[in-house]
Amino acid sequence: MGDYFQTIVDLDADEAGAAELAERAVAWLVSEGIVLADREVCVLGQPLGHPPGPHWSRAVADDDPDGEPFDGLAVHTGPTVFDSGQDEPEAVTCPRCRTTKDLSDEGEEEDEGEGVWPRFSEAITDWQDTGHADVTCPACARDVPLSEWLWTDDRLAVGRLGLEFWNWPELSDDFRARLAAVLDGHRTAYLWGKL
Repeated sequence: MGDYFQTIVDLDADEAGAAELAERAVAWLVSEGIVLADREVCVLGQPLGHPPGPHWSRAVADDDPDGEPFDGLAVHTGPTVFDSGQDEPEAVTCPRCRTTKDLSDEGEEEDEGEGVWPRFSEAITDWQDTGHADVTCPACARDVPLSEWLWTDDRLAVGRLGLEFWNWPELSDDFRARLAAVLDGHRTAYLWGKL
C-alpha cells in the first residue's frame, strides 16, 4: 500500500516572499473550499496540516478513480529539496549552457575520477542547511545556484515553498495552473511520490 503525495513547488519564491506566498495560497485554497483553514493531524512528517475541504474535487482530475482524499495539505516554507520519495533524479541541465548531464553512477566520469552526482549531493546538503548553494557546471565551468538547475524528470525540485497533498486523487492540470497564478505566475514543479 503506502502513502502517496503530490507536491507543487514554487521554483521562483525567494527568501523574503515564500511565507507571504504560502499564506496567500492557503487563503485561496480555503476560499475555494479545497482545504479547511483549521489545521489538524492529517499529514505525514508534519505535526499539523490542512484537511480536505467540502469542495476538494475542484483540485482533482475528473476521471480519477481513487475517490476522496483521506489526508491533508502540508505547507513547507524555507529552503527545501523536494523529492519523489523513491528514486534519484536521472539527469540535470545547466540553465546557462543547456548541457544535460547524466547523474547515474554508471554515467560518464569526470576528470577528477568521480561522477557528477557528488557535486549535487553536497550542494543539496548546503542548500538545506543554509538556503544557498552553487554547483559548477561540468560543461561550461560556470557556478550556477542549485535552485536554477533544470531537472529532467519529476523526481526532484529545489525551492522555498512547497504545497504537499497527502493521499489525494490526482491533481488536475487546471488546478495546478490556477494555483501557479495565485503564486504570481511563478514557475512551478509538480512531483508525485510514494512512501
